[in-house]
Amino acid sequence: MDIELMEIRDFLADHHPFDQLTEKALSELPAKLQIRYFRRDAAVPDTGRLPDHLYLIRTGAVELRGADGELLARLGEGDLFGYRASHIDEHSEIQGIAIEDTLVYQLAAGELDRMCSQNSQFAFFFGSAKKGRLRDAISFTAQADQNQINIMTTPIRELLRRRPISIPASASIMETARVMSEERVSSILICGGERLLGIVTDRDLRSRVVAKGLDHNLPVSQIMTETPSTLDSSDFAFEAQLHMARYNIHHLPVMDGDRVAGMLTATDLAKHQTTSAVYLVSDIYKQKSIQRMREVSAKIPELLVSLAAADATAMSAGHIITSITDAITTRLLQLAEEQLGPPPVPYAWVAAGSQAREEQTAKSDQDNCLVLDDAYDPARHGEYFKALATFVCDGLDSCGYIYCPGEMMAITDQWRQPLRTWKNYFSKWIDQPEPKALMLTCVFFDLRCIYGDQQLFRQLREHMLNKTRGNRIFLALMAGNALSHQPPLGFFRNFVLIKGGEHDHTFDLKHNG
Repeated sequence: MDIELMEIRDFLADHHPFDQLTEKALSELPAKLQIRYFRRDAAVPDTGRLPDHLYLIRTGAVELRGADGELLARLGEGDLFGYRASHIDEHSEIQGIAIEDTLVYQLAAGELDRMCSQNSQFAFFFGSAKKGRLRDAISFTAQADQNQINIMTTPIRELLRRRPISIPASASIMETARVMSEERVSSILICGGERLLGIVTDRDLRSRVVAKGLDHNLPVSQIMTETPSTLDSSDFAFEAQLHMARYNIHHLPVMDGDRVAGMLTATDLAKHQTTSAVYLVSDIYKQKSIQRMREVSAKIPELLVSLAAADATAMSAGHIITSITDAITTRLLQLAEEQLGPPPVPYAWVAAGSQAREEQTAKSDQDNCLVLDDAYDPARHGEYFKALATFVCDGLDSCGYIYCPGEMMAITDQWRQPLRTWKNYFSKWIDQPEPKALMLTCVFFDLRCIYGDQQLFRQLREHMLNKTRGNRIFLALMAGNALSHQPPLGFFRNFVLIKGGEHDHTFDLKHNG
């Protein structure tokens, strides 16, 4: 057997149900496969019907959508679809779409029928008796624990356990509290007909009514949070977790189009996950010292393991982990302002690098900068912002986000400047794109405002975009710089490792991943 067919045979042997085949059948199978390549956004298949062949994804990713366009599944390396594996019922028309450049092995239905007739264990996997179990049929091999859900693939609607509890805006605060008590809920929706107007939580009753001695007979509209943040019932549970973590909320109204479908709470998510980003973020905002924040941030690796066990994609996990970094950064800035007093001029704390891209892991260094209002005067305001930057950067390092080896941090004077100076930086880098300028733009083009005056950040971003829009020479140099880095992948997408030296048989995830 030639080496390419042997490599395909080994790949098949590692994936169910092909591991059920005899050695002879497994060795003969690679020669019967067609290798197909589909570019991103291409239909799969490009001819015929999906059940006419079985498709095994070697690299890339595919979405399966129903006749009316609803998302049925997202599949990746090692997943199967097509043949009988894709039907929900005999009349469903399912369409596959490559969501990235994808390589698949394709096997004709007739050949698969013959193999099934010769191997009962192999045939059972494709048996129509299991057609209702879509999760098995499309070859999701990871099985969720009975006490947990896969937050990456579970729609929010599956977590809603009761009808929405609501009350009109004209109801009194006392009536609202009575309904919440009777229904045993910690929050209630305020509606006008079927339209969502606001939300009231237990915390609102404590802080906005009891603590202020407010008249209980006033309408609840006076204490509700108006136009609350919402998600749709078709959104995935992980999106709800990320949303709650990012905005430090514990109650999230869920909509079905324009209609209120229910209320999702952080407790609902916590019941299904041993480690919750929502509760980690909530703990962070409660802390008064860096020592206590360090103890909370030490739980991040456990959260990452939990996300991996739930089949989280790298992008999803990165977003959730980054939401915790954002919370730590924000809390450190709040503590710094409590210690130093209010800032003398507006500022924006801006993240760069992996935090800006929302793709952090459990071990990341820090990349950040300060954009100050143009009213900034170094003589009068310099010491304040130097102290603030030092407090936050030292705090991040204490919480596990090590100092940037290249010193691209707000603690460095060069990266703690007024808006006009930042605009001059970018103008020079773009107009004179020598190697160091390209390196700096690669770092600082990934920017995201974490805390402070968003308008300062928007003005800088607008300046950057205006300078680069249509600048073909600069864009070509940036593209050439990006193409100088190659991922460590061989022809068959296997990892190419470093040969010899201190890092023999490894590869550098940061620079080549």
